Formats: sequence, structure tokens, C-alpha cells
Amino acid sequence: MKITFATGNAHKLQEINEISAGTNVEFVLPPEGFDPVEDGQTFEENSLIKAREAARLSGMISLADDSGLCVDALNGAPGIHSARYAETAQARIDKLLLELEGKDNRRAKFVCAMTLVDAEGKVLFQTRGECHGEIAREQSGANGFGYDPVFLVEGNGSVATNQEVINLTKVGAGGKKTMAEMSEDEKNEISHRGRALREVLEFLTK
Repeated sequence: MKITFATGNAHKLQEINEISAGTNVEFVLPPEGFDPVEDGQTFEENSLIKAREAARLSGMISLADDSGLCVDALNGAPGIHSARYAETAQARIDKLLLELEGKDNRRAKFVCAMTLVDAEGKVLFQTRGECHGEIAREQSGANGFGYDPVFLVEGNGSVATNQEVINLTKVGAGGKKTMAEMSEDEKNEISHRGRALREVLEFLTK
């Protein structure tokens, strides 16, 4: 089963195809011209906007995610504006660390809302995944992308999808790791996107 994944980010497409390996689902990029206006007020609204635009262009069942970093001490920022927080990935990290200078509360979470629509744009399934942790005082690790080098995953934390919470006691053996210090397999198991995608795959293959 081929499904359009509403992104222009080849790294993100690779990541979700790695998570879905072993299923009969393959995700593909949308046709040229995919450039939706993400003017929703929530992750869920933006994921729906992107999914419907991908379906319109491809004429296929389409899946979109909208994800971001929510930091307690910044009242949830950068939130839905995570990808537009600054001009480059490094500039976004630098800005985040600067705004958290002197703050003891560094609690944060990654959020991923996923929406699956049919070829006509009707919602088939929607879910949310969360990964909890805190912002490190300096970046570490060479894997991943975005804010991964400064996001320390809770050693005894949780990932929540809808109302479900699972323990992640095996994450970061002996302490916390940034997401950028994890292998792809480790990250995919506990990440906000991995958890949400597994819910989608379960829906598609049940």
C-alpha cells in the first residue's frame, strides 16, 4: 500500500519508512508543488491542512504530521512555530539555549500530531505522540536533526499517544541521552513521531 506522506523533508520520509519497515505500507513524497500554508493554531490543524493538500495533489490516501518542541519555561514555545523559530537549524538551537539561560526549569516535550485522510481529504484517523524530557545546557550528538542535539530524553520518562502512557526505563542506560546521541532504532522506538506513526500503522493494518 502506497501512501503519500505530506512533507518535502527527505530525512523525515526516510525515518517513517524505517519505522514502517516490515509492514505492507510504503510512504512516498507528494508531487511537485506541495507547499501548503500552515496557518492552523494547533499541531492537529496544521497536520490536517498538509494531509489534505497532499491528497489533492496526489489523488492518494495521504498522511501528514505536524510536530514541534514545547518548552515549559517558554510557555510552550516554540510549539507550532518550531521550524520557523529562526532561519537555520543551528540558529534555532542557539536561540533556544539563549532564551533558557539562567532558567532552572528546562522541562520540555516533543509533540507530533498525525492525520490520515483519504484521496478526497476526508479524515480517516488522527492521533498524537509525545516524548518528554528537558533541554540540555549545551548540544551533544551527531545524529538526528532539528532540536535533537539539545533534547535530553527522560531515562524514566514516557511517550503518550492519546491517553496511553508507556514506560521507557530502558532509554539512556545509566542516564539521559540527547536524541542526537541515540541510534536511529533507539530514537524511533521512543520518539513522538515513532509512537504516533505506530498508531497509524496499527489502524491501517488491522
